[in-house]
Order: sequence, then structure tokens, then C-alpha cells
Amino acid sequence: MKNILVAEDDRSLRDGLVQSMSRSGYKVQVAQSGRDALEKIEKQVFDLVIAGNRIGGADGLEILRKARSTNAGTLVIVTGENGTGAVEAMKGGAFDYLQKPLSLEAIEMKVQRAMEHQRLVVRLSSMTEPLSDPSDRYGLIGNSSAMRDIFKIIDKVAASNATVLIQGETGTGKERVAEAIHRNSPRHDAAFVRMNCASLPDNLLESELFGHEKGAFTGADQMRIGRFEMANDGTLFLDEVGNMSANTQAKVLRAIQNQEFERLGGSRTIKVDVRIIAATNINLETAIKEGRFREDLYYRLNVVTIGVPSLRERVDDIVPLAEHFLKRFARELRRRVTGFSAESVKRIQEYRWPGNVRELENTIERAVLMCDGDAIRPQDLTLLDREHTLGMTPALAVDLLNLEQLEKTALLEALKRSNWIQKEAAKLLGVSSRVMNYKVHKHGITHDRWSKNRN
Repeated sequence: MKNILVAEDDRSLRDGLVQSMSRSGYKVQVAQSGRDALEKIEKQVFDLVIAGNRIGGADGLEILRKARSTNAGTLVIVTGENGTGAVEAMKGGAFDYLQKPLSLEAIEMKVQRAMEHQRLVVRLSSMTEPLSDPSDRYGLIGNSSAMRDIFKIIDKVAASNATVLIQGETGTGKERVAEAIHRNSPRHDAAFVRMNCASLPDNLLESELFGHEKGAFTGADQMRIGRFEMANDGTLFLDEVGNMSANTQAKVLRAIQNQEFERLGGSRTIKVDVRIIAATNINLETAIKEGRFREDLYYRLNVVTIGVPSLRERVDDIVPLAEHFLKRFARELRRRVTGFSAESVKRIQEYRWPGNVRELENTIERAVLMCDGDAIRPQDLTLLDREHTLGMTPALAVDLLNLEQLEKTALLEALKRSNWIQKEAAKLLGVSSRVMNYKVHKHGITHDRWSKNRN
């Protein structure tokens, strides 16, 4: 349910809006003054704020600034007696400025457009890249029997609110499967929110998941909403869920069971409607036996399990995936690379891909970058010899590959040889200056000479 705050100084318009918005299914709150509006905005999240520019205690522009600084996703409509504040309101990030007198029907139409705009923004933000085929319902590349089985499971679980646990090796595309479930669910117009549970220490992870109140800890200078709250009415994807501490596991379990939680440093219980999809590359049953994962949380997450196969188990999909990545990176890097040589295709098919789809993606990006002609050749592919990968565990092979470091090393070597002149380094690598600049920024490479030249 969308939350609307009405801070309107015109009483008849305010009362009409409350009745109209409530009938439309929105949760509506009224601020009795500008100061009351500021306090409400600080304590909770609103999808839309309607602020009159003459309301006592704080004008519409102050309310606008507070709403935008507290939550960038909040839309604000400012109303005023004349158009003098319109320019400042729009510069401040208002969705619209409406000049009085105005009819209830006119502002209802603006509210509807604001909500449609918000739904579109959320929908676009949940789709991290365009589908290779507009008719593809899943956003996943693959026609192997293993992938067809996954598509069938997605069709069965998407329409429900069942919690899903996705298992598979690193780099297999577990997040893509989660996105496909969300995209085909009744929640597809709401947010798909991601949280990598292995990326932060315990105290920061709790703040990211549940949010915090102002002053909850050193550095908490303003209230912040967490991922559970962001995902209200949508889907929360908990990646690497097996890496959470016991304390965080207990809090997540309670939030999933009761669909409620408190922000760090707060006492108010916040209720949400969130679907949970979790993913892990470790064996949670083993983790339970070793005392590293709660059994009750495991059963709460493991309502439906999807096992994502490694790329070695779906060899029929390797070439189609490689072709998909080639087209994408040729477009992004503006390179006229149209395909693979026959020998390159053979090497791609024979390689074991211990890093799975992620390794394939990185390899093709690098090959497109380094390719001199219109077809990728074997020397453009950065791969270990096949016999060197036989018998290796996927994790060990990925460590040895260290593909990102190889690329950075090549860039640094070219820059050193060219006395840190990017244009000359690009020539050594056979790439354009644009591609060189893109890769330098990607790897965070800097040099004193560059900073001096910018001064």
C-alpha cells in the first residue's frame, strides 16, 4: 500500500484529498502544520508528499527539501497561491508545482501520474540490463535441459509468495534467477531490492537490512531506511545468506516470520509485506551441523529450492551466452566485433569455466576490448590451458585465474611503457582512447601526472 502525506493549508482541498486518496486504496496521513510534516517525514517513509507552500511552521519548499534529503525516492507535489515558487520548487526536485486555485480532480490526476512515474522508475531499476529478446519472459540465456527445468520451476513459484532458496556455485547466475521470479510475479511493479550478506561486517549489515534512527550510533546523523523497508510490497533478495552471523540470523528470522522489525536505535515496530528470495554457494545443511547456521531459519528459507547448474553442466548454453555477451560489449565499448573465429568457438566449448557465467562474461568483455579485427581469435581469449584446470575445484581455479588482476596488470604495463600517456598506452594495446579511459576508471588506476594536469 502506497503512503501519502498531505500537508495542505487549504482545508477543503486537504479533506477532499484525504477522502479521495483513501478511496483509491492509498494510506493517507495528514500533517497539521509544516513542523508536523517535517517530523512525520523524519520518522517514516512516504511515497508521495503533497505540500502547501503557505502551511504554518514550515513552507512547502522546506518540506520538499526535507523529503528529498530523507528519501530520494519520495515524490513531492508543491501547491501555491501563485507561480513565484514554481522555479525554486522544480529546481529542488519537486515532481510538480500546482498553482491555486485548483480543482480536486486536477490534483487527483497529478497524484495518479506521480504514482505511475514511481512504478516505472522502480520497474526500470529492478531490470539491470535489457533482455536480449523482448519476448524472453525470464531475462536468462539458455535452452539446455537444465535451464528449461529452472524455467518450469520459476513458472510454478513466481505467482506465489513462497520463500525461495537458490543454491549454486559462485558465478552461476543465482541473482538472475531471483530477478526472473520477481519479474514474473504479481509484485513485478514494486521494487526488487538486493543485499549481499557477505559484503559488510555484522553491525553495518543490520543497519542495511533494518535501517537506523538518527543518533542510533556514532555517525548516524539522520534516519535511514533499510532494505526490508525499501522492498515493501516487492521482493528482497538476500545473497550469500549463509555468511550472516548468528545474531543477524535471529533478527532476519523474526522479520521474515512476522513481517515486522524495528530500526536500529528505534522502538517503533514497522510492518512490511516482503517476499524473500535467498541465495547461497555453501551447503547450509553442513553449516547447520557445524553450528554456523540456524536450522529454523533454514526451513523458513527453504520452502522451495532451486539448484542453478554450473556452466559445465549446461555446455549447450556456452556459445549462445558468449554470443550474447559479445553483442552487448561490442555495443557498450563501441567496437566493431561481430563474431568468433572457428578456433575461438572450439576453445570456448572445451574450456571448463570454473568461474561459470561470470568468468565467461569477463572473458568476452576482455576479448572484445583486445580484439584487433572483426572476429575474436584464440589469442584474444584469456584462458588457462584446459589441462591445467582439470581436477581443480572451482574456487581454486578462480583464484588462479584472477582475471580482473590480469587485465589490470596489462593496463599498468602498457601505461608504464608509454610513460603514463593514456593515448600511447591505448595504441600499444590496440584499443581506442575511449576504451582505455573506460578501463582505467574501472580499475581505479591513477597517476600523479594526471591529477597535476587537471589542476
